[in-house]
Amino acid sequence: MALVNTKKMFEMAYKNGYAVGAFNVNNMEITQGIIAAVAEEKAPLILQVSRGAREYAKNSYLRAIIDVVVEENPDIPVAINLDHGDNFETCKQFVDDGFTSVMIDGSRLPFEENIAVTKKVCEYAHPRDVVVEAELGQLGGIEEDVVGVEDVEKHIADPDQAVEFVEKSGCDSLAVACGTSHGAYKFKVEPKLAFDVLEEIGRRLPGFPLVMHGSSSVLKEFVDLINKYGGAMPNAMGVPEEAVTKASKMAMCKVNIDTDLRLALTAKIRQVFAEKPSEFDPRKYLGPGRDAIKAMVKHKLHVVGCAGKAAECS
Repeated sequence: MALVNTKKMFEMAYKNGYAVGAFNVNNMEITQGIIAAVAEEKAPLILQVSRGAREYAKNSYLRAIIDVVVEENPDIPVAINLDHGDNFETCKQFVDDGFTSVMIDGSRLPFEENIAVTKKVCEYAHPRDVVVEAELGQLGGIEEDVVGVEDVEKHIADPDQAVEFVEKSGCDSLAVACGTSHGAYKFKVEPKLAFDVLEEIGRRLPGFPLVMHGSSSVLKEFVDLINKYGGAMPNAMGVPEEAVTKASKMAMCKVNIDTDLRLALTAKIRQVFAEKPSEFDPRKYLGPGRDAIKAMVKHKLHVVGCAGKAAECS
């Protein structure tokens, strides 16, 4: 199966009450771990490339890896998304490069300017069969170049603005600030997501897919391993998985996961280095890291509910 956009995925996710996992890729091992999990669980897949990933590995390398994923897994619908495109020119570049989805993040702009830049991206992408994700409201925390505010509850999306934004911009999906946050040090106390806001937006925009950013759960098993083997990650806290599952059964059709990938890889590499201090073969520590990513992604596919849904999204 060739690369697909997310239209069919989101249509089925909304109809049947689940979300599609969107996983950020930075290198071969991370991508291999993700696709191995997805193939075994027969799930649809969104692979994402962020600004930090492009600076680290170059888009040409990442795209080549993703092309192999598509070629070797013809039964898995795979969409490739530009994550947090910061301007029209960047989004245009990735539309031209063959991405099937682009995210224009104008959330820091004044409301009308955010609408305007999103509309401009849509007008370029839609004739080329590329879907557009936008963002409304601001998330807190830190993820590469995405630096937000500490008090995320003050920046939750307004349902009135969400409706106006979608109608005026023409975007295909909308990332709404609902109490989540980027990074591993998301919260001082366990977060409470604004389910009432999600419900209200869903009521006013029936059938329209929402997106959850900053939704890694910062799984304790990986934080504990990192700390056990020389790391220093005190007070790392993420979004409870039961909250992610609940949102996935509402209008939330795409759930972004990046931090948990990094934690899984780092935890296993640290463990290998601690238990085998003479090891210097990258295959002997990146391999276990890849296996940890696979196991974690398999788990996440059940958290968001898309395991076994590949066929209906094809």
